[in-house]
Amino acid sequence: MSLLQVEGLGKSYNLETKVLKDVNFTVETGEFVSVIGPSGAGKSTLLRCINRMVEINEGKVIFNNLDVGSLKKKDLRKLRTDIGMVFQHYNLVPRLTVIENVLHGRFGYKTTLQGVLGRFSEEEKEQAFFLLQKLGIEEHAYKRCDQLSGGQQQRVGICRALIQDPKLILCDEPIASLDPNSSKVIMDHLKSITNDLGITCLVNLHQVEVAQDYSDRIIGLRKGEIVFDGKSALLREEQINHIYGTERRELITV
Repeated sequence: MSLLQVEGLGKSYNLETKVLKDVNFTVETGEFVSVIGPSGAGKSTLLRCINRMVEINEGKVIFNNLDVGSLKKKDLRKLRTDIGMVFQHYNLVPRLTVIENVLHGRFGYKTTLQGVLGRFSEEEKEQAFFLLQKLGIEEHAYKRCDQLSGGQQQRVGICRALIQDPKLILCDEPIASLDPNSSKVIMDHLKSITNDLGITCLVNLHQVEVAQDYSDRIIGLRKGEIVFDGKSALLREEQINHIYGTERRELITV
């Protein structure tokens, strides 16, 4: 059984526009899968349907043998501890320290009162420091997050996702706001998460070359529909042109 199965997924925000149309794919444990496509193709909506940050209109999302769309609030909260999320704009609390932001990833395991009071075990704190060390930012542990560069903040976001002990990490344009050097650092870390820790990664990317360099598999979305699903090495120029509706040489890539 695949870790993630998406079956006939459809999503609309209004009567006129269907953001996702009959989307079908599976993701295996330990895969690194990139979703590429132009702005407005439905990439972000797809990720948010998987952890039900947005409600599913049609079809099913099956994660770890659970029907995500049918889960009640308590079970959905539990499911989200197994699905980490890394955001384009980091989604950190700027005035809090790096270590506090990382520990927020444990909130799914806490009661409301424990979360409000910031009650974390010594083991959780040690794990937070271990992850910061693994991503090379342990010296910033007690700095406010708004004192960090974009690349450093994104590494904090990855640590926050990892401390959940997830089976899957969803990354929504994790390098879109970063310079090339910071982008490489982030992608190297995400790839090592899959290779070294066996955690599955599903990553939205604008940059075709980055997707080709790092992914086991690429899914191409255009106007809410999958128009390519295959190994990275099989993605050809004509398929890229079809996904983006223009020739690659006309695309501005960063």
